[in-house]
Amino acid sequence: MSTLFDLTGRLALVTGSSRGIGRSIAEGLADAGATLVLHGRDAARLAETEAEFVARYGTDRIHAVAFDITDEDAVDAGIAEIEARIGALDVLVNNAGIQHREPLVELDRADWDRVIATNLTSAFLVGRAVARHMLPRRSGKIINIASVQTDLARPTLSAYTSAKGGIRNLTRAMTAEWAGSNIQINAIAPGYIHTDMTQKLVDDPQFNGWILGRTPAARWGTPADLAGPAVWLSSAGSDFVNGQVIFIDGGMTVVV
Repeated sequence: MSTLFDLTGRLALVTGSSRGIGRSIAEGLADAGATLVLHGRDAARLAETEAEFVARYGTDRIHAVAFDITDEDAVDAGIAEIEARIGALDVLVNNAGIQHREPLVELDRADWDRVIATNLTSAFLVGRAVARHMLPRRSGKIINIASVQTDLARPTLSAYTSAKGGIRNLTRAMTAEWAGSNIQINAIAPGYIHTDMTQKLVDDPQFNGWILGRTPAARWGTPADLAGPAVWLSSAGSDFVNGQVIFIDGGMTVVV
């Protein structure tokens, strides 16, 4: 049996993994054998998720750490705690993010800064903190979560689109500096995924119809659709894949 995609013995941190896409990616990594560090800002919800994962995967393979991904000191302390208390990180998934919809001319500076900080600057902060440990070990995998908005734009999503476009080039910048130390850095770009956060869009007949017509696969994605690509990019099967943005979008970005 091939062990190319076996993650047994690898320690993975998935930010924003108490729900939605992050949780599904964490489940996929755990199903492939990884030991997990779950992360969230809401300590109560994170504790609930941790308990559910422990019941499924056991106490030895599930851990949880809460810290603010936009706070430089909190990030550095959180990563240091993981490395000292749990073990050496082999995989980082920079997943945590937020959305804010508002016309560009009406967008408040504070909301712009909040979206950029949460969706882009956090990936820099957490990625840098983790890389400082991975680089001396000459081993590691970093997966940044991009979006179809990395390539496409829609009205009212200016801050989010700008942040996700930045994720593409942050991934490339990390590759330029760290690939020579045997660290693979790539991004996954989800299409429109049916989660609690997008339920209102799914329930909107006009928007739902647009998605189904615009996507060649003729359906919304599910969080589970992202698990396989995340496992691949976390595994030995992707050891010569670097700086890429993998679109998981049912074909949306390749048709007009």
